[in-house]
Amino acid sequence: EGQIFCLFVQLRLYNIASSFLSFGRFTRQPRLPHCADMYRLQSLATLTLDTLNPQVKAVEYAVRGPIVIKAGEIERYLEEGGTKPFSEVIKANIGDAHAMGQQPITFLRQVVALCTFPELMDSPSFPEDAKWRARRILQGCGGHSLGSYSASPGVECIRKDIAAYIEQRDEGVPSDWENIYLTTGASDGIMTILRLLVSGKDSSRTGVMIPIPQYPLYSAAISEMDAVQVNYYLDEDNCWALDINELYRAYQAAKLHCQPRVICIINPGNPTGQVQSKKCIEEVLHFAYEENLFVMSDEVYQDNVYTPDCQFHSFKKVLYEMGPEYFNSVELASFHSTSKGYTGECGFRGGYMEVINMDPEVKAQMVKLLSVRLCPPLAGQAAMDVIVNPPQPDEHSYKQFRQEKSSVLGALADKAKLTEQILNAVPGIKCNPVQGAMYAFPRIFIPPKAVEEAKALGMQPDMFYCLRLLEETGICVVPGSGFGQKDGTYHFRMTILPSIEKLKVLLGKVRDFHIRFLKEYSALE
Repeated sequence: EGQIFCLFVQLRLYNIASSFLSFGRFTRQPRLPHCADMYRLQSLATLTLDTLNPQVKAVEYAVRGPIVIKAGEIERYLEEGGTKPFSEVIKANIGDAHAMGQQPITFLRQVVALCTFPELMDSPSFPEDAKWRARRILQGCGGHSLGSYSASPGVECIRKDIAAYIEQRDEGVPSDWENIYLTTGASDGIMTILRLLVSGKDSSRTGVMIPIPQYPLYSAAISEMDAVQVNYYLDEDNCWALDINELYRAYQAAKLHCQPRVICIINPGNPTGQVQSKKCIEEVLHFAYEENLFVMSDEVYQDNVYTPDCQFHSFKKVLYEMGPEYFNSVELASFHSTSKGYTGECGFRGGYMEVINMDPEVKAQMVKLLSVRLCPPLAGQAAMDVIVNPPQPDEHSYKQFRQEKSSVLGALADKAKLTEQILNAVPGIKCNPVQGAMYAFPRIFIPPKAVEEAKALGMQPDMFYCLRLLEETGICVVPGSGFGQKDGTYHFRMTILPSIEKLKVLLGKVRDFHIRFLKEYSALE
């Protein structure tokens, strides 16, 4: 009887709720079938595609876009026993070194392990130089634990280590630790600075100058914040160099419909892999000085320089060498990360930004904004500290650390050269030298008939090409249209991170596919 009574109460409550919904939102109707009821309840949703923030719908991020989703579907199909002309999907779409098989740097993992589990301090398996660093980091943490919050700008001793690293890197250019802010990867810092800069409506909206090709974080952030994207094109025929005349062209054209306030530079380049010369950097900084632009310098690949006649120059050091008139006035934010370099520790989400010449009142607003997200992950901050404070020549771990770092960077240099050589030997592919970073961005010839077929399918020709490449070979790369490119040109971006053996397989498959693709569509001409 008790069960029957409970069932009766439940049915009665359901009928009351149904009547309430009908009275509150709709005119009274006869009872609908169950599936129609579900449809009607869904129609009551507050958040739909029609009510969704339109800036969110405008965001695109090619690196993890449709082609990567398709690659995941194929991967699952193979795991479930399905058959394809290939046995595995090789994901060359993203700069995730450890996913591609790169081994962690031992010393970095030792320090982070000790910080995470201090009981290991008693273990003889860990060297004293790692223990010393871990103790110092933990002393700066609340309760001597990585599980605590830090100050919003980051752990103080880590900020001081970063400032010392910058001074050493820039050969004595002063760095104030209070201008250093730890971030959740470089992306977090980039988004923070853009949030400060974006304002205005109509012709006063903030214009953000970005290189084309660009890393899609920038275009995605600009769309989300409803700013104006101002494209300046890198010179593909001159190894993706930055042409100062192109900056002036883009700036003058943009002034007709927005207010350009910031210029973003990626050096070494992503996706293009170029390393900008000191003269080029001087020209950019002079341009920013003349036009009163805030400079955002994305320098996460500063350790990834492979060509002997290229050298990384930080924007801050070049600005300092231009004299106090420039160094004391140009507003500059530069960014670094644990995710790239020789460590490839993407998952820790560690990074920092150094911000100079920012108005003190604006800086207070930035700190307020940073405090909203409380603090970056403490493990990522610890990893960042090891990168800026590695073993020194007189320390126990130096020899192993130096060997591991040289091995990673040496292998990347070899793979950069191999990629350029193999791709340039393929008819219809042209690849500039991969001077730095972790990517090649080759230009591909797509026959007119293939262009027509792609457009008939409602997709960009290089997306069509990359989908065919994925479906026929298992190679996942990103179409150049996701990064931006000059009209009438087509590219794809691929990482050089796979092992040398797997990279040879990848490049061989790309070569064979491209030749088949040309023959197929040339025969239709």
